[in-house]
Amino acid sequence: MISSIALPREIRIGAGAIDQLPDVVIGLGSARPLLITDGFLASGGAPERLVQSLAAAGLDADYFDGTVPDPTTASLESGLRAVRDHGADLLIGFGGGSPMDTAKALALLAVRGGTMRDYKAPLRNDAPGLPVVAVPTTAGSGSEATQFTIITDSESDEKMLCIGRAFLPVAAIVDYELTLSMPARLTADTGIDALTHAVEAYVSRKNNTFSDDFCLRAISAIGGHLRRVYADGTDHDARSAMMQAALHAGIAFSNSSVALVHGMSRPIGAHFHLAHGLSNAMLFPAVTRFSLDSATQRYADCARALGCAAATDSDQRAAGLLVDELTRLSVELAVPTPALSGIAPQRWDELIPLMARQAIESGSPANNPRVPSVGEIEKLYSEIYR
Repeated sequence: MISSIALPREIRIGAGAIDQLPDVVIGLGSARPLLITDGFLASGGAPERLVQSLAAAGLDADYFDGTVPDPTTASLESGLRAVRDHGADLLIGFGGGSPMDTAKALALLAVRGGTMRDYKAPLRNDAPGLPVVAVPTTAGSGSEATQFTIITDSESDEKMLCIGRAFLPVAAIVDYELTLSMPARLTADTGIDALTHAVEAYVSRKNNTFSDDFCLRAISAIGGHLRRVYADGTDHDARSAMMQAALHAGIAFSNSSVALVHGMSRPIGAHFHLAHGLSNAMLFPAVTRFSLDSATQRYADCARALGCAAATDSDQRAAGLLVDELTRLSVELAVPTPALSGIAPQRWDELIPLMARQAIESGSPANNPRVPSVGEIEKLYSEIYR
């Protein structure tokens, strides 16, 4: 089987890599870069310092800090004005998955016009927009290396998956020191998000030998470091390992796919405005249990890489131990249930049929080793509310 692999043109990794942002931008031929970020990061002064470093290198740089968590079509409007007003020839996505996804969406719209609904899956978007340099400040989304962006339709509350090389950053700067100030809750949610990416890419019906290697490396690193970094956010070795694991997992699922967890997670985020990593974490054990018998050997490989099963364990036992470990992680990392997140049971029950349909329509559940029906997704949603 032939696999089609897509990667950023350049990735710079390591402590202090952010200092090389001007070199990267200049190397891409840009003169008027615009940094896309959020208000929280702007309040700490980091975007302004980056713009100053770009200006010191002779670039006409500015920043836009109007991105929102789980970006919406409405939130793109002011961003698109900022891109056009600045005459930007390159965008820098600086932040977690939301600023990076926003930068990718704006880069496409600035060149090709229309609305994000015009570009939603299953349509592939491979014609380039503006070049994007991605600079993650969390260790989870992997968006710095993926050919995807997720934008919520402000009118329908549908979280739209948009795919294709148009959304693949041309360069990424991966500096774990940018994650040292992440709080424990965000560390846990993004870490489990990265683990979900790696496991789903490995068991996906679109798995391939290229992505498999990145999956298992990411799973192993997360197994050895997630609890450490949750307990001590200043642990540089653990932060570095988690940052690289998130990158590896991003490369993996960009060239394989995610599956049912992500398909079910996006509607939760859209309708209840929960962080993407958190909704993934809520679903991960239950969806894995549902899928186990359809990819037992692959789930067993994940368990061994994660460190919760031995080489001598049978595949059946190892796969079962993976579900146990995911459940333990949820408890130890204090992942709340939907009920504990303040979701009213009546509203949850009311939206389950709509969320199940939206999950199916996203296409991700079709990549799951056990492809669910709408009814089975409705049942899984009901099971996780407790």
